[in-house]
Amino acid sequence: MSSTISKLSRRDFLKAGLAVSSGLTLGLRVGPAPADEVMPFMPNAFVRIGADDAVTIIAKHVEMGQGIHTGLATLLAEELDADWAQIRVEAAPADGSRYDNLNWGGNQGTGGSSSINNSWLQMREAGATARAMLVAAARLPIPTPVKLKEAQDFVYIGRPLARTDGVAKTHGQALYTIDLRLPGMRTAVMLHPPRFGAIPAQVDDTAARAIKGVHAVLQLAEGVAVVAENFWAAARGREALKVEWDESRAITLDSQAQRAQYRELADSAGHSLRADGDAAGAFATPHKLVEAVYELPYLAHAALEPMNCIAQINKTGCELWYGAQSMTSAQNHVAHLLGIAPAQVKINQLFAGGSFGRRADMRADYVLETVRIAQALGDGQPLKLLWTREDDMRGGRYRPAATALRGAVDAQGEVQAWQQRIVCQALRGGGVPKDGKVDKTLHEGASDLPYRISNLAVDVHIPEPGVPVLWWRSVGHTHTAFAVESFIDELAHAAARDPLELRRSLLRDDPQRLAVLELAAAKGDWGRPLAKRRGRGIAVHRSFGTWVAEVVEVKLGDAESFTVERVTVAVDCGIAVNPDVVRAQMEGSVGYALSAALSGEITFKNGAVVQGNFDNYPLLRLSQKPAIDVHIVPSSAAPSGVGEPGVPPLAPALANALFAATGKRWRTLPFRTPSAA
Repeated sequence: MSSTISKLSRRDFLKAGLAVSSGLTLGLRVGPAPADEVMPFMPNAFVRIGADDAVTIIAKHVEMGQGIHTGLATLLAEELDADWAQIRVEAAPADGSRYDNLNWGGNQGTGGSSSINNSWLQMREAGATARAMLVAAARLPIPTPVKLKEAQDFVYIGRPLARTDGVAKTHGQALYTIDLRLPGMRTAVMLHPPRFGAIPAQVDDTAARAIKGVHAVLQLAEGVAVVAENFWAAARGREALKVEWDESRAITLDSQAQRAQYRELADSAGHSLRADGDAAGAFATPHKLVEAVYELPYLAHAALEPMNCIAQINKTGCELWYGAQSMTSAQNHVAHLLGIAPAQVKINQLFAGGSFGRRADMRADYVLETVRIAQALGDGQPLKLLWTREDDMRGGRYRPAATALRGAVDAQGEVQAWQQRIVCQALRGGGVPKDGKVDKTLHEGASDLPYRISNLAVDVHIPEPGVPVLWWRSVGHTHTAFAVESFIDELAHAAARDPLELRRSLLRDDPQRLAVLELAAAKGDWGRPLAKRRGRGIAVHRSFGTWVAEVVEVKLGDAESFTVERVTVAVDCGIAVNPDVVRAQMEGSVGYALSAALSGEITFKNGAVVQGNFDNYPLLRLSQKPAIDVHIVPSSAAPSGVGEPGVPPLAPALANALFAATGKRWRTLPFRTPSAA
């Protein structure tokens, strides 16, 4: 992996190095000196050492609760030999030339569980370079390439260090966009159309403008904006609006009709993604045929901090304040809108109260709305746009999917054939492209099926129902893993084989996946008898370079109710930079996935979203949280992602546990009614 580390000129280094060298200690602390005599030591774009002993690490990835500021600081502090008590973290500005995601080809952004992976060498080299320069104390040249520590010499990496943002968040001092109020700032809310595709036709804003505190009402292509002195005045103004909508191009989607359409599509061949062996021939004379349709609903991201952004337009450009997940994309979109250069769009990175993919919208929807409103006002004052939870749940972006499978096993219990048909919207545009290169997020985890099956076919249908969709935590793996790991369980039972034993057989060429599967099974008591009305299920999946296996235990209640009592997680993510953060991410992933499995569902009726808030889109309650036991596979490999890979195995492991307890298959999410086995 290449690294980009901006270096000081020799002249600047000598000035900084001579200023701080007298205060150098074994902990690399900078001794006290008058502020007007000592300039900070800034050997590269990622670290600044001040005269107050503080070591400030510049984090190029947004902190959304995933602990990335702590992880990035750990990497750099390790090679710098810094005192952890003196570490501070500062968010990087929007500058793709210095702070790009090395996995994304020049774009600055956070996503795909790539933050630690793409920064692993870069941040360590930044720390090692700074240390070499300090030790040399102006005796250049600095060695290149700089020597990094061996794993056995790590002091911080692999240890459960306290999170750098923990105190501020615990004490309510952390600054989120929703907290920030700038001098002269006004607040806006948007009235979006009740159906996607509709636009405002006539607006009567007389009553809205009469509300105390309302400053302006603006008609935009996306809807109607109400600008006021504060949120509550803006919200009251929005309630007073009278709008007639042009719905000539609005969607009229109905969820039940869509489900029937998807099932009909699943009955016919789609665009082929993989064709190994002769699946059609194998199905012609199967010993036992198994067929199943797995259905998944649209899902909201449901981040606790709703979408919001602050924009200020002045003579030099545009300045933004928000938790920016796709900084380069936002700069480009805003620059295009305003007719300025991307460098004239300054982004002040703030903490984000969750995302799960929502803030990574490459179209920058709510950001562009903020800028359009500020542009229309034309007063040069800061403007905050705040979406309510209902705004995002009824007019945001969603996770789509449905899939059908069939398989065959022979008389000896071996899997003869596997055919998977995916019916799903594309996240990057509709339909099969002319070059046949289908968006991989439709089929990742399926077209690269790890199980050793000679006759294997995967194809896809890409409908275009007009609903805006966006990557959701674990992206395509969220639907492919549910289908694949549920169906392999069905094949195992059809072959009268233990589900773990069949997986072992089919994964004999995949030692890492097999190892994490074995660890989860051992720690999850696989094979140990359970009491009546209890069940245990297992699933394993690889996403974002990380292997995760989960064992779920359920207990049946009255009628068809059940309780998830225990989840055992085994994860192989390479070197666990901070084991506590890895465990927290696995636990959070289980909770997030379980929320979706038990109750997550966005439905449409006559083109309008039914759900609007946590009353009818409930999240997991603390009383529903199972015991979660996380086991990390020791590894010396470079770290991979942990923010998303814990999500995909949960739903299939739960489905398999419910089958073990009830004898019926649970193929439709969320799990309300089982299917006949």
